[in-house]
Amino acid sequence: MQLFVSQVLNGIGYGVVYGSVALALVLIFRVTGVLNFAQGEMALFSTYVSWKLTTTGMPVALAIALSMVIAFIGGALIERVFIRPVEGRSPLNVVIVTLGMFLAINSLTQLVFGTDPQQMPSPFPSGSIELFSSGGESIEVSKSTIGLIVVLLVECAALWFLLQRTRLGLRLRAVASNPDSARLVGINSGAMLMLGWGLAAALGALAGSLVASKQTAFDASLMQIILVYAFAAAALGGFESLIGAVVAGLIVGVAYTLTIQYIDALDGIELVMPLGLILAVLLVKPNGLFGRRTVERV
Repeated sequence: MQLFVSQVLNGIGYGVVYGSVALALVLIFRVTGVLNFAQGEMALFSTYVSWKLTTTGMPVALAIALSMVIAFIGGALIERVFIRPVEGRSPLNVVIVTLGMFLAINSLTQLVFGTDPQQMPSPFPSGSIELFSSGGESIEVSKSTIGLIVVLLVECAALWFLLQRTRLGLRLRAVASNPDSARLVGINSGAMLMLGWGLAAALGALAGSLVASKQTAFDASLMQIILVYAFAAAALGGFESLIGAVVAGLIVGVAYTLTIQYIDALDGIELVMPLGLILAVLLVKPNGLFGRRTVERV
């Protein structure tokens, strides 16, 4: 029982990261209708920026915050320079552009920061907290896991407030729902799309920095596997549901740790799990657990 609970708690720690990246994917999809395959590499570059700032003596939390600001600007510029010229054309064109960005940003990261593994300090205190003790066995949760959960809750609250309680959020939702009608009422859809990409890039920067801080060392391959799990979480929760991305991220994280712990007969079985989740969701419930079915009249 102790082992099971410990693995569930570890899975929640991973799930927070998957949920954060899935939030970025869902945010871009809701605003622009684009699946950004370069989201992980955008987060990777921002993570290296965070690490580089910490090497100058800057506090970790401040370095991450500054990298989020830089990522926001970079995401807005990417939308304006690379995405907008192909918007409104075949969806395949956008997919090709984001895949090209995936390769380009990864290569640029290695060119700028090198290929040697680096260490990202953690913004959270070390140690753990004992939850309860039963039968001589104690269940502990690390302070970093608690910190990750708090960060995810703050992200969700901030996004909910932005989208549901502000005029800016209303404009974002209007552009996501019907861009043509939004333009007719005077909403600058181009600015809203840039804002959506900027927000998603900032969320990715935060997620990348947090996942790097959980590892002993990270390199240019940091976000590639994370992106697979994030896509699984976004598909499981529904690509139009921010809450679904969070809940599904936690589910995927727990499933990941339990798979590694209890199903070790096949090497690489942990990669089969998210791909299997994506396939199962697409076959059984294409809109995801929290997605809404769209009804169109013809």
